[in-house]
Amino acid sequence: MRTIRLTTLLLLCHFITVAQLADDRFVSYANAPGAISLYWKDAKGQPLKSLQGLKQYIEKRGKTLAFGMNAGMYRPDNSPQGLFIDNGTIRQPLDTLSGGGNFYMKPNGVFYITTHHHAGIRTTPRFTSHDTITFATQSGPMLLIDGAVHPAFKKGSANLNIRNGVGILPDGQVLFAMSKEPVNFYDFAQFFLSKGCSNALYLDGFVSRTYLPAQDWKQLDGNFGVMIGVTE
Repeated sequence: MRTIRLTTLLLLCHFITVAQLADDRFVSYANAPGAISLYWKDAKGQPLKSLQGLKQYIEKRGKTLAFGMNAGMYRPDNSPQGLFIDNGTIRQPLDTLSGGGNFYMKPNGVFYITTHHHAGIRTTPRFTSHDTITFATQSGPMLLIDGAVHPAFKKGSANLNIRNGVGILPDGQVLFAMSKEPVNFYDFAQFFLSKGCSNALYLDGFVSRTYLPAQDWKQLDGNFGVMIGVTE
């Protein structure tokens, strides 16, 4: 009887864990850092702007877009707000200024990928650019900082919006997520925490879009700056 009860308890814990990790409020996608690239302009130097533009650009190069998402905030001319490193070249410098809006909710941070196919997220004050960084995008606020939810977020906050972000999983893979319905910052951060991320970064709000045909999620509109893409 004792063995049966223990087995039942273990199975119950398993089902509870699975239920906690499954969250229909979000569309999410994870992949190895080496498969991920950042895109801004086409071959003529014009901003791609939308996920449709990114998809067409990828297809003209003989590949298929498996995943796409906007990668951070941008100015009216579609130029990146804050740091953008494109194939090792700094296209926009790190923004260490103060101001209003989500981008400047300190600490903000940087998501980056290195030539050694390592991905990381660091707060802006702790980020140092170096020649082994292939791609980087700056945004804000941080969602998780060393395993802790951003101190400005409040549980039960009525500040609800569509949101997308990025986190680093314990195995080193990169996790992207976008809410399917409006959520507050606290709950969005908790989603990444539930997946085991120690650091996660908010990318943008209601303008966010995701293209993930494998999950039958196909948003191809938008008017963005930098975008994330995984090709096949």
